[in-house]
Amino acid sequence: MKRLIMALFIIAAASGLYAQNSFFPSKAGVELLYANNDAKGKPTGYSRLSTKDVSGSGANMTITYGAESLDKNLKPPKNSPGEMTLKAVIKDGVLILDLNQMIPANLIQQNTGINVTISGTPMELPTDLQPGQTLNDADVTVTVDLAIMKMNTVIKMTDGQCLAIEDVTVPAGTFRAYKITQNVSATIMRKTTTSKTVAWYAPNIGTIKTETYDAKNKLTSSSELIEVKGN
Repeated sequence: MKRLIMALFIIAAASGLYAQNSFFPSKAGVELLYANNDAKGKPTGYSRLSTKDVSGSGANMTITYGAESLDKNLKPPKNSPGEMTLKAVIKDGVLILDLNQMIPANLIQQNTGINVTISGTPMELPTDLQPGQTLNDADVTVTVDLAIMKMNTVIKMTDGQCLAIEDVTVPAGTFRAYKITQNVSATIMRKTTTSKTVAWYAPNIGTIKTETYDAKNKLTSSSELIEVKGN
């Protein structure tokens, strides 16, 4: 579950916040490599995001990405589903990211025979975000039909807000970035865990750094951009 939540933020962030301001990789061939770290800052694995295709321009665009998880050796882990294809749609200056596509329901059904259905509210991010501005809530519900029972997993992203604009240094360089915070709750079998994520977004790149905190405001994991290719 932790990896799923982290993936949601990495992909949503790299898809970008702003169409007109180009706060995302806006040309095919750009690759972003992230280190996923534990609470002590040690890498537990990596994530690669590749821009495959960009159609449209300005306030109306469709961006196709490839997202892949890698192990500590920068190799696909065993039994990896491989690279996922994702799309972000920018319509009238608002990014619409369907969180449902983050979960490969068809692949789960093919490999296990278990029926999986997914529903939810897309994430929407404005083109003109400024410090103090809030974001709309988003959610995704995964229902697993086990024949004798149905198990629901509900992830909600709420209370999003832009806190500031500041300079942030990561292995890939120093960037002028927008600092965004959101609360995340994950409910499985009626048990709910909560966390807070702080993320920094840079023009023409997307997310450059994220930090995840538990309900006691203790850092549990983080990610940072370590390499940019083709920008």
